[in-house]
Amino acid sequence: MIEVRWHGRGGQGSFTVARLLGATAALYEDKYGLAFPSFGPERRGAPVLGFTKIDDKKIVDRSEVKACDYVVVLDETLIEDNTFNGLKENAIIIINTENPKKYEDMTDHRVVSIDATKIALDILKRPITNTAMLGALIAVSEIVSLDSAIKAVKSELKPSIVEKNVEVIKKSYETVKGVI
Repeated sequence: MIEVRWHGRGGQGSFTVARLLGATAALYEDKYGLAFPSFGPERRGAPVLGFTKIDDKKIVDRSEVKACDYVVVLDETLIEDNTFNGLKENAIIIINTENPKKYEDMTDHRVVSIDATKIALDILKRPITNTAMLGALIAVSEIVSLDSAIKAVKSELKPSIVEKNVEVIKKSYETVKGVI
């Protein structure tokens, strides 16, 4: 089973992106997907965790992800000592940052960084980085295909925001693929 933990803030779309990844796997990849949030106070700006589980067989464990394959950090201000806890041996951490060197020595795990905020501002004109980070995760992991993720965005998001979010996913995917 592939397990992903999303770190974001209320209003940044961390649960939406967890759900999008799960929908991509379940609807377009012939896999099973499960997505769910975990948050304290439900308010904009409060720390939020999202989780996605993907497997080739039915997922019966609906508990919070304890050991994940990927940690995706939508907002680097959320990084603290325990952000990198609960990682599987070959886990990869994907961070939205314009300063990647800052995180090189914080963990023994592979860290991939992308300035998702810049991509979101350039295309969406808003600092909502969820679909940019989805594109980055897909580029790093290939747990689902880019085409399937685009189909999920087209079916799951409001029509008024679909095309720009597709553009964001493609841009971040291409940016990370160019760096890897």
